[in-house]
Amino acid sequence: MSHGPRSGLAAVSSALLAMSRHLEVRDVLKTIVASARELLDAQYAALGVPDDHGGFAQFVVDGVSDAQWKAIGPLPRQHGILAAMLREAKVERLADVRTDPRFEGWPSAHPEMSDFLGLPIRDGEEVIGALFLANKNCEKSEGGCGFTAEDEELLSILAQHAAIALTNARLYERSRELTIAEERSRLAHELHDAVSQKLFSLRLTAQAAAALVDRDPARAKGELQQVAVLAAEAVDELRAAVVELRPAALDEDGLLATLRTQVQVLDRAHTARVTFAAAGFRALPAAQEEALLRVAQEALHNALRHSGAEQVDVTVNRRGGGAVLRVTDDGSGFDPHLTRRAGRHLGLVSMRDRASGVGGTLTVESAPGKGTTIEMEVPGG
Repeated sequence: MSHGPRSGLAAVSSALLAMSRHLEVRDVLKTIVASARELLDAQYAALGVPDDHGGFAQFVVDGVSDAQWKAIGPLPRQHGILAAMLREAKVERLADVRTDPRFEGWPSAHPEMSDFLGLPIRDGEEVIGALFLANKNCEKSEGGCGFTAEDEELLSILAQHAAIALTNARLYERSRELTIAEERSRLAHELHDAVSQKLFSLRLTAQAAAALVDRDPARAKGELQQVAVLAAEAVDELRAAVVELRPAALDEDGLLATLRTQVQVLDRAHTARVTFAAAGFRALPAAQEEALLRVAQEALHNALRHSGAEQVDVTVNRRGGGAVLRVTDDGSGFDPHLTRRAGRHLGLVSMRDRASGVGGTLTVESAPGKGTTIEMEVPGG
């Protein structure tokens, strides 16, 4: 199949857009391989990400069925042509890979390949992957007609953009890992402080009750009632922390189901009434949904721990091609311009950073005694 100039450019453009659309490394690798095979009309395509031990940390193929791939066996080692590409970081275009002196064979279940085009994917001086194609599909001879200099040039362009997409995906995953680690550290610190204070008060109150049992039973009874209240508050703190520590099921359930579940649990765990409603929402890119979830969690945390609210309402609605999240409480409120509480101030900074990080905006409406509304809007993906 051959593309005219306009259709060829459109195909390249579509491939590059598809690569930049994904944030997960595995999805990026699959898209690169599928795009390369389609653009260059090859029967097989593969991409290997080398590890530091002579093998491949990841290896993705296109054109090979799952059954074939399973029969082939373990991932290849860095040997033969693959090793040469990674070591010398240069393009390899061969009429028949099987006749090359560096060819070392392949497993019995491996499909037969003849013409071969491979090149490294580089990030600066570092080789971060190897992209290769085999068996050019064309109508000349039974053995194929081989890859051309134009194919090589096209694949080089694709590899340059693949390097950018792969690097961005790696940075995104690393950033997400750090965010999760920071979130858990924050929650662990918060849990320690909150529960330690409750348990310390609980112990003092229990000691006071014990000292009063004989000489002032009425006061002792009051202290024991306070013990029950403090114990219930400690349980609430623990439940809320467990909810926040539990990984969000965004990948499996999506934003609405994840938020609805967390709101239901928080409603049970706290004396305040917590509600959730949504209308017209459409799925958004993963980064935007994660940012909306984290902002909702932070806003809920502030409302339930700091504001003394009796009612907290969470809504998610469609707005244009994007969405708007709103968390409203009837608590004590504050002056957003004169925030004195360090925790609340840091929470607002964190929420603004999360919103701006995905192209969104955050607005805060509050006043002493008037409750608080946190609103985050994200554009369409």
